[in-house]
Amino acid sequence: MNDQLPDELICWQQLESTASEVFRLFGYREVRLPVVEKTELFARSIGQATDIVEKEMYTFQGRNGDQLSLRPEGTAGVVRAMLQHGLLHNAIQRIWYTGPMFRHERPQKGRYRQFHQIGVEAYGMAEADLDVEVISLTWQLWKQLGLTGAQLEINTLGTAESRKIYRSALVDFYQSNRDSLDEDSLRRLEKNPLRILDSKNAAVIELNRNAPDILDYLDDESSDHFQRVQLLLDKIGISYIRNPKLVRGLDYYSRTVFEWTTDKLGAQSAICGGGRYDDLVEKLGGKPAPAAGFAIGMERLIELMKIEQLCQAEKRQDIYIVQTSDTALNLGTTLAMELRDAGFSVTGNVGDTSFKSQLKKANRCNARLALIIGDDELQTSTISVKKLDDGEQFSVSRDNLLAEASKYLAKTE
Repeated sequence: MNDQLPDELICWQQLESTASEVFRLFGYREVRLPVVEKTELFARSIGQATDIVEKEMYTFQGRNGDQLSLRPEGTAGVVRAMLQHGLLHNAIQRIWYTGPMFRHERPQKGRYRQFHQIGVEAYGMAEADLDVEVISLTWQLWKQLGLTGAQLEINTLGTAESRKIYRSALVDFYQSNRDSLDEDSLRRLEKNPLRILDSKNAAVIELNRNAPDILDYLDDESSDHFQRVQLLLDKIGISYIRNPKLVRGLDYYSRTVFEWTTDKLGAQSAICGGGRYDDLVEKLGGKPAPAAGFAIGMERLIELMKIEQLCQAEKRQDIYIVQTSDTALNLGTTLAMELRDAGFSVTGNVGDTSFKSQLKKANRCNARLALIIGDDELQTSTISVKKLDDGEQFSVSRDNLLAEASKYLAKTE
């Protein structure tokens, strides 16, 4: 788990503000959820046989004996909140969330045990148009950020019925090729054979080239749904590749699944993943409600933004007030509040510090102007203004300070 320090947060805040605005444009509203939920929620939604539930969750016993877990992902909590507050009853909901998630896995670049996601969830719409809406939302976010290094991969998992038939075909295929399976794949063969398609083992990757394709096992409705997704993506100009090995790591997905990947982050290639999960609401105790969404790994996306040099520079401090006496301090405090009321960022010197040291502080905080209040300025009701970029200094009357400061700062934004 790692700290996020002020200099590093500039890029985070840029991502959060851009995403918030894009979500607003698509009609999504924010929800904020607790970090701790009952363990049962994740076991029922993500899947008891998944790595997340079996190995990675931070789970503990509450004082009343409940099994509790730090949330490893956001979707299950959103569904729980929608059901608990009755927000899915004959209603369409478009929701977004952000915050820390927790998984006890091997830390590596762009992946930590406390990590952050930003994601959307949409409920009450079964049409393929919704799948394309959530994909196009991510596409719009990449455009607003200026991101160029992301590739869309899509696949379908069909319905539970067609997936059951496909699962049986996969098991037969892998059973006849057991010698090529590593230990992890053999374990998955018993519990979740679709996850073998996602194996990173070289021998299994080679074997998977000949694995059955789910397209051959889809029911007509799932096939039509996936064709509609591809048609709409083509119409709006979002390029994609179909990855038949894309299954996602959570059991609740159905029909369309997708990932945005990059070749600029090494082994950790996925920066966003999502899809449709039409059975999840019912699985968690609600009435059937179709749903789709995605989650973005913020650490990885920010790494990519840094590589593509998309992080904006920190906005400079506008004004530093240099004051050389107690009387000047009183005036400086009043001036600072007036300037902040006008929208300027202002730092006033604190403590008994020499004039020279105060000017050094003004430069260190990267201010654009230093306002100097000394004995001469107090006697003449003026303020000395120093431009810290070029050292030019001039005096203005106390009454004209706001206008002069506004004029200069507007030019140098």
